[in-house]
Amino acid sequence: MNPKEIFIRIIILIIGMLILSLGVALSILGGLGTTPIACVPYVISLGLTYFTVGEWTIIFHTLLVIGQIIILRSDFDYKQIFQIPFVFILGYGIDFWVWLLTPFTPTDYITQWIFCIAGFIILSLGIVFELKADLILFAPDGFVLAICKVTDREFGPTKPYFDLSMVIIGVILSFLLLNHLAGIREGTVVAAICIGYIAKFFNDLMGHKLENIIEKFSTE
Repeated sequence: MNPKEIFIRIIILIIGMLILSLGVALSILGGLGTTPIACVPYVISLGLTYFTVGEWTIIFHTLLVIGQIIILRSDFDYKQIFQIPFVFILGYGIDFWVWLLTPFTPTDYITQWIFCIAGFIILSLGIVFELKADLILFAPDGFVLAICKVTDREFGPTKPYFDLSMVIIGVILSFLLLNHLAGIREGTVVAAICIGYIAKFFNDLMGHKLENIIEKFSTE
């Protein structure tokens, strides 16, 4: 890749992370449960308030990167260590959007669903940007791929089990830290079912346009 292509891929990745963070923030403010991958840092942030949800997201995703190194050892692609700087964009992006949108926090069930569904749609769009940038892995996906590599399993069938484990861990942490269930509700179930399909829709709709932009820079 030439410098211009790397630059445009970085820009697309940063945009993707900011879009992802907006989607997470909307699902949090919706109050009907966050996405499976966001529920662990969110639940921890409710119980251990000395860090924000974005900062707990940074810590959690950094641990997932460390997990990749431990699992893969000499097979770890050290280019993937650059997952960590982009985790900071995601984490502080979540905090920024939560701060900005908190005055509009919904108070009725219908508006809560509007926030949640908007969050899931926007998050799915961010996933497409992140995938098309094709520079580094999203830390949770990198962790799943590391497990797949050492267990000789495929990513597609394995990812739902990882998401389910995040929900289970979130439920356990919720009762341990808060003595009641929080951060995981019907919206979490909808997110787990729908986000993959929505991301596929956006990929079919605009994935080739992002690829064309990158290709333009790669040939200059």
